[in-house]
Amino acid sequence: MTAPTYLDRIVADHRATAAADSRSLSTCRAAADLASDPRGFRRALADADGLGVIAEIKRRSPSKGDLFADLDPATVASSYEAGGATCMSVLTDADYFGGCPKDLCTARSATSLPVIRKDFTVDVRDVLDARAMGADAVLLIAAVLSDDELAEFQSAAHDIGLDALIEIHDEAELERALAIDATLIGVNQRDLVTFQVDTERAVRMGSKLPDGVVRVAESGVRGAADATVLHEAGYHAVLVGESLVTSGDTEAAVAALRSA
Repeated sequence: MTAPTYLDRIVADHRATAAADSRSLSTCRAAADLASDPRGFRRALADADGLGVIAEIKRRSPSKGDLFADLDPATVASSYEAGGATCMSVLTDADYFGGCPKDLCTARSATSLPVIRKDFTVDVRDVLDARAMGADAVLLIAAVLSDDELAEFQSAAHDIGLDALIEIHDEAELERALAIDATLIGVNQRDLVTFQVDTERAVRMGSKLPDGVVRVAESGVRGAADATVLHEAGYHAVLVGESLVTSGDTEAAVAALRSA
């Protein structure tokens, strides 16, 4: 029998948590409805001057361990905004990435930037929780969701004013995203089974993304040179975490990406 991968373990844990969640949908919806107005995540990327940057607050990773474990979300968020970031991404998974909902709330309160909740969404309540904690968008990973779940969760997000970033890795997942009329699609260059990065993946997929879709390249972006290649491949934005939080100067690192 094949040993469980990082992805298997993470998704299994999240599904177990969702299965044990006794909260009603109406309770979660009521909390979501109390959140402040969304800031327009997709719109900010579509309207960006040049290549947009989604700067990520990321404390650790399952494969590399601590990256910036004791970061202050407000300080990092402010430096991202000062560097010219278009949006922010905040990891809220605790067990594998060291994040939490408070990180998202704190980061969003410190800036005027739209924020996506970066987590493993496996239940409608996860979508509602994203809105309740202040997110402007939610991540839906095609590799871990069924067709019905993708459609249901995107619809739930749109219903409460959230944008939904549909993350794909290949042509088959792109077809699934287009089948639900996704208009915000991210190509993740990291293999979620091995956690290895294929820096050519986004370039290969770029020409396959149709007009009308806001295109985001995720993972493996180390600096302005990588960002330039992805911009030339047709991407509206790059989502960058590890190279920013380990840069030593997050404001300058974001500014360098924006220069692409």
